Amino acid sequence: MTSTGEVEGRAGPPLWWGRRRDAMTDVVLGVVSAAECAWEGVPFAHEAGLPTALGVLFGVLFGVVVGATLVLRRRWPVAVVLVGIAVAPAAMGFLLGVVGLYTLASSEVPRRIIATLASMSLAATFVVMYLRTRGDVEADSLLVVALSGFVAVALTVPPVLFGLYIGARRRLMESLQERADSLERELSLLADRAEERAEWARTEERTRIAREMHDVVAHRVSLMVVHAAALEAIAAKDPARAAKNAALVGDMGRQALTELREMLGVLRAAEKPVRSAVAAVAAVPVAFVGSFEDGPSLGELEVLVGQSRAAGMAVEMVVQGEGVAYAAEVEQTAYRVVQEALTNCHKHAPGARVTVRLAHRDGEVAMQVENGPCGGGVAEPGLPSGGNGLVGMRERVLGLGGVFVSGPTDAGGFKVSAVLPGRCS
Repeated sequence: MTSTGEVEGRAGPPLWWGRRRDAMTDVVLGVVSAAECAWEGVPFAHEAGLPTALGVLFGVLFGVVVGATLVLRRRWPVAVVLVGIAVAPAAMGFLLGVVGLYTLASSEVPRRIIATLASMSLAATFVVMYLRTRGDVEADSLLVVALSGFVAVALTVPPVLFGLYIGARRRLMESLQERADSLERELSLLADRAEERAEWARTEERTRIAREMHDVVAHRVSLMVVHAAALEAIAAKDPARAAKNAALVGDMGRQALTELREMLGVLRAAEKPVRSAVAAVAAVPVAFVGSFEDGPSLGELEVLVGQSRAAGMAVEMVVQGEGVAYAAEVEQTAYRVVQEALTNCHKHAPGARVTVRLAHRDGEVAMQVENGPCGGGVAEPGLPSGGNGLVGMRERVLGLGGVFVSGPTDAGGFKVSAVLPGRCS
């Protein structure tokens, strides 16, 4: 988020400097206005018939008090203009009246009040100018009226119009500043949301990568361990079968390495830098599109089941319905569910009979892997289990909008069932 100091640094001087400058301007104007009114107050006191010494003192004091009210022009502009109108008959307060009208017009005072006070000031200036000009100059009355009107308009209209312009400009700048601040806040919020989405995407992909690594490594290595145990048991009794099992272990290892290299290649492609958090959100899922397209499919289930048979597991595969082309992610998820279920059978149900069922239905595909009770006399191969297999299968299926159910059977075995939609939104 942008701090206040940074915003002030971009927009101009700090706020406190602007306030201090305005206060200094008001003080200077107040001093000049007080001096002007004090100078004009002496003739006014003389015209009022006061003695010379007393008249000078009164005129100066009165003028200073009247002129000094200009200091309050920003806080009480209406009062300043009223004072200017009140002292107009005394022919004093020229600066007070002009600056007061300008301040009033540029303030937030309603327009009707501005128009009323400007009209009063115009009328007062006109009357005072007319009375003084008529008595001092012998000229046609129409000329006096025209001269008085010109002076009244010249002293009233320009400061009012200039004040209205400055006020409108200031309000426009404030509105633009508010919009800029609002836009900055929105951009900051969007950046925060984009970062949250990017973090969410990274978390999802880490989980997904963990599932892929688990499925690939766990299944291949489980089969390798099973074959290695069989190889150890028959190495001395049946060298030909031992050699066959050794070849199978080698094949399993090479397949595991190949799949790991493919996944690492996808990860390296996903590590290319992106220019923004929003681009990162869009780029992370795309990086694994290739893993779906190049991943295993339902057509490879026979090979998968054959590998388990070669490891000594009694596996029966039942297919119902005619197979159709499903979305790549659906076929890969179905394959991984069967793969992980067979891996769990190798780990936890050695010697048990296993049935793999695959059903092609209208718009969906269902799969089920069920094992019976463990065969007597067959020891578990001692494969480690992290407890993430069922969790990973459930996440895969639910992520595609499918249904996943797992649990023990009445016969003492275990069953894993999943239904996936044929197309993913």
